Amino acid sequence: MKFVKTALLGAVAACALTVSAQAEVGACLITKTDTNPFFVKMKEGAEAKAAEIGVTLKSYAGKVDGDHDSQVAAIESCIADGAKGILIAASDTKAIVDQVKKAQAAGMVVIALDTPLDPADAADATFATDNFEAGRLIGAWAAATMGAEAANAKIGFLNLTPSEPTVDVLRNQGFMAGFGIDTKDVNDIGDEDDPRIVGHDITNGNEEGGRKAMENLLQKDPSINVIHTINEPAAVGAYQALKAVGKENDVLIVSVDGGCPGVASVRDGVIGATSQQYPLMMAALGVEAIKKWADTGEKPKPTEGKSFFDTGVSLVTDKPAEGVPSINTEEGTAKCWG
Repeated sequence: MKFVKTALLGAVAACALTVSAQAEVGACLITKTDTNPFFVKMKEGAEAKAAEIGVTLKSYAGKVDGDHDSQVAAIESCIADGAKGILIAASDTKAIVDQVKKAQAAGMVVIALDTPLDPADAADATFATDNFEAGRLIGAWAAATMGAEAANAKIGFLNLTPSEPTVDVLRNQGFMAGFGIDTKDVNDIGDEDDPRIVGHDITNGNEEGGRKAMENLLQKDPSINVIHTINEPAAVGAYQALKAVGKENDVLIVSVDGGCPGVASVRDGVIGATSQQYPLMMAALGVEAIKKWADTGEKPKPTEGKSFFDTGVSLVTDKPAEGVPSINTEEGTAKCWG
């Protein structure tokens, strides 16, 4: 009897361990950097939702925007840990696809956040701002603000990295569509022939990069009067370069992100308008999707009529333009992050 009792207790303990192991859901969040306020807020949203629904979350980030190798190493770590899913804002949307396939082959669901992979269907799902629409809104606002003078604009583009991640292409081409520029191949940056385009430069999404890129474009054409920037840190850098040569009041700067510092820059007149996105929502929904996948095998569905789940975008400006829907900086501050 003693032997039987011991055996039964052992079996019960083993069963409990099995149930515990099955109940634990591991997830990974991989962002481009851990310093950009956008990704800081994304991490906060993921961590809060993970704690709420019982998901064990590990977070990874590149050293700088564009650090592809660190993201590859992060995926390898997630596979080794037996995570159920990965949330990734990819630095190199094409080069990361092979590693994504490896994770999927290991039984993981992979969800792109903010930046669609290339091709987009390499991820099991994408939770993102409609980045083309974000660009289109600031382009339409800039054109409407300039009025008839938009026909004579001198436009510079401060882009992200040479690899042209999809978020960069979508915002860039969206701006052109909103401003009334023929994008030619909408999937390519730089093939346009509109004479209003002065040129493109790279910022790596930070202030110093924005400053240097603005200086380069000013050398190319000092008469630039419109600047599209990939994000608000790059926009602030551009403003610093313009201010250094006394041109800060001569150039219309537009951007995308909607972080609290960026909204403050709109309020203070540094940026004319910015398209606000919602990273906390992206990450929280992504964690929920991994948990649901682990529990039911069901993958998240895209927003009706789109190839991804749209987490929304709002144009923020204190100088509304006719025909372009917007919110003011007071409203933007209530919704901002960072």
